[in-house]
Amino acid sequence: MDITTLVGGMAAVFSTVSFAPQALKIIRSRDTSGISTGTYALTVAGFIFWSAYGFLLGSWPLMASNSICLALSAFILTMKVIPQAQ
Repeated sequence: MDITTLVGGMAAVFSTVSFAPQALKIIRSRDTSGISTGTYALTVAGFIFWSAYGFLLGSWPLMASNSICLALSAFILTMKVIPQAQ
């Protein structure tokens, strides 16, 4: 494995895993008051384009990592925008 592949793989792993703690915290607490709707809307849009870019290139690492990030960030955004039961 060359250094470029190693660095790309590590970037994909850390980027993907970075959304998990926030998603787990929201699942446990149901509190999204500290989450920026605008930031997550832009993040979701970015991951849509990164996933599409990976698909167009035929690059499964780009598709896989960005699709997972898309799912996690879309979950967080969805939890932010849906009305919370009181």
